[in-house]
Amino acid sequence: MTGEYEDFAGREIVPLREGPDPVNVPMIRHWAEAMGDRNPVHLDDAAARATGRPGIVAPASMTQVWTMRGYAATVADTGSGAQELNALLEKDGYTSVVATDSEFEFHRELVAGDRVSVREVVESISPEKSTALGAGRFVTTVRTYVDQDGEVVAVQRWRLLRFRPKNRAPKALRPRPAINRDNAFWFEAAREHRLVIQRCGGCGTLRHPPGPCCPHCGSFEWDAAEASGRGQVYSFVVNHHPRHPAFEYPLIVAVVELDEGTRLVTNLAGVAPEEVEIGMPVVLGWLDADPGLSLPVFRPQEND
Repeated sequence: MTGEYEDFAGREIVPLREGPDPVNVPMIRHWAEAMGDRNPVHLDDAAARATGRPGIVAPASMTQVWTMRGYAATVADTGSGAQELNALLEKDGYTSVVATDSEFEFHRELVAGDRVSVREVVESISPEKSTALGAGRFVTTVRTYVDQDGEVVAVQRWRLLRFRPKNRAPKALRPRPAINRDNAFWFEAAREHRLVIQRCGGCGTLRHPPGPCCPHCGSFEWDAAEASGRGQVYSFVVNHHPRHPAFEYPLIVAVVELDEGTRLVTNLAGVAPEEVEIGMPVVLGWLDADPGLSLPVFRPQEND
């Protein structure tokens, strides 16, 4: 790091701040339904106690959720180190952002009634790097999550690329997905126009999004099964704003439930927004967004 950015290394940019709501079962239920998480310890008190737990526990991946605040509260939070850093980055032209990595270390499971607070410290800001998106800096911070007694429950290393967008041809690149060691296999298969689903090597349970450990049996062994490419619309929204030049609007974003039982977030193609219905049968197609990115999209089965 050079210049003003050196001052941020080791600096607290978000002081310890309690989340707006305690850990609660209704939110866990919404999350589990949306993610297709059927692990009974997240919603069944008896099943959780049978495993030696004190009761229902929240999915570990929800840790950050308990500290998220609304847009109005975030905008009203003036004078923070995070805003100061953001202003410096924008002053130097790094006006665009993409998340590149998130690594979690979980210390204990959260139970209903826990109050989670978070503190964020800058670990490092890289020298300017040349990337496919434009010149930028990688900003790495460490978020420490604690409970109502001050006990650390999780630590998250969060990395963003803040960059100056390149002047491109009229069609902009799609935002890059955050690829890590847990999901790289999925994107590699997509580049070959293969839709795969992670499968537990212990109990055979299919799961998506990919993860290191089976939520059902706890096994770290896994392989990948190829999906049939058929499913139905489980839920959808039509995006109108904010607009990104890489997309065409209105943009239909759907949660598709595959015939195999797992769900994934995808775009719908070949259909007008007013024609989409919950439960509508859909089939797999592929979008070669650019030479480095292929993504599954779905279209109505009747157009197959």
